[in-house]
Amino acid sequence: MSTPTRQDIESPYAWTRLIVSLLIMTIGGSGMYSITVVLPRIQEEFGITRSDASMPYTLTMVGFGLGGILMGKISDRFGVVIPLVVGTIGLGLGFIVAGMAHDMWVFNLTQGLMIGLLGTSATFAPLVADTSQWFSRRRGIAVAICMSGNYLAGTVWPPIMQYFVDMAGWRHMYMGVGVFCIASMLPLSLVLRRRAPNAEAAARSRSHVAAWLQRELANSSPDHPLGLTPNMLQGLLCVAGVACCVAMAMPQVHIVAYCGDLGFGPARGAEMLALMMGLGIISRLVSGWISDHIGGLRTLLLGSLLQGIALLLFLNYKGLVSLFVISGMFGLFQGGIVPAYAVIVREYFSVKESGTRIGTVLMATLLGMALGGWLSGAIYDLTYSYHAAFVNGMAWNLLNISIVAFLLYRSRRGQHGMAVAA
Repeated sequence: MSTPTRQDIESPYAWTRLIVSLLIMTIGGSGMYSITVVLPRIQEEFGITRSDASMPYTLTMVGFGLGGILMGKISDRFGVVIPLVVGTIGLGLGFIVAGMAHDMWVFNLTQGLMIGLLGTSATFAPLVADTSQWFSRRRGIAVAICMSGNYLAGTVWPPIMQYFVDMAGWRHMYMGVGVFCIASMLPLSLVLRRRAPNAEAAARSRSHVAAWLQRELANSSPDHPLGLTPNMLQGLLCVAGVACCVAMAMPQVHIVAYCGDLGFGPARGAEMLALMMGLGIISRLVSGWISDHIGGLRTLLLGSLLQGIALLLFLNYKGLVSLFVISGMFGLFQGGIVPAYAVIVREYFSVKESGTRIGTVLMATLLGMALGGWLSGAIYDLTYSYHAAFVNGMAWNLLNISIVAFLLYRSRRGQHGMAVAA
């Protein structure tokens, strides 16, 4: 097998890899959305509370976050195929074992360890990192396309899963998805056998940085980004990441159950989730373009403000048509929030630390999703309504906005200080 060179960057083969990576991430993303679809069935069959029924999602997201670090290190050492093979087997067997589980603790353990830690995690971070090494001038859009795979999964999987749940039950659906994952992902993984071009060649081919970005970052240095210590800035970004994703998780995790409670049925909720994730793809791509023009902090603030508006609309409108419209708006508003954190890290931290720091901040966002999914269920159990859960999401979203506004203020203050000094 020939060794990839600089000429392979952005070649037809690189675009082929991108398409295959998108397909694998879309299939592997099934592990993130399955519990959202079956949550009402799980609660009914096992006779548990809404918060307990939300726990498998929480454990899946925690496993997803921790597994991303593990699979990323394996990918750095051995290439992307090894973690993909491990992830395919873990995900496929996880679905099959979970489908046969007759104890809730077995189901929880399988979701967290096999589907989350060993399964879905292998189809996200390693593929994003691999894609970034095969593109230079078009790296931003390539990474955005690749990262859209988990949103595309949220578009295609919920209606499919809901259909088979209604036809054959959630257990048969789980086992069928497990078999499909193994049968489809293993052959696709073989396309990615070639190792990425060496890092030095990729570094020489970096995309150009816009002139405004040079001015924006002139007051910052990797040693004191925004006048803060690197760890302090990362800590603030992590808290903001948890906060925004606690808010984000409320509609994403509970929309199917919410529609069932309102009398519209879980199938309508699955369609709303699919619409939400589908428009999230558009949001993710457009937000990448916006970040190139106004920077990560402003993009994050914009997305967070709009997400808060959508949560407020969820709180006040409960009709079927209005919920479809608001779900679509929510998808358009929140899709670019998480990628903005990665952009901010690349803007304000040393390139040598970007991998670790991006992984840490993204881990915080996943913990936020995990906490938000469980917390919304716990609030429902206390109040027998999702009204307070939406208010809780808005409060967390306000915390995120406050942190981002503070960082943006420090950025602008630094620019003003430099102008006076000049």
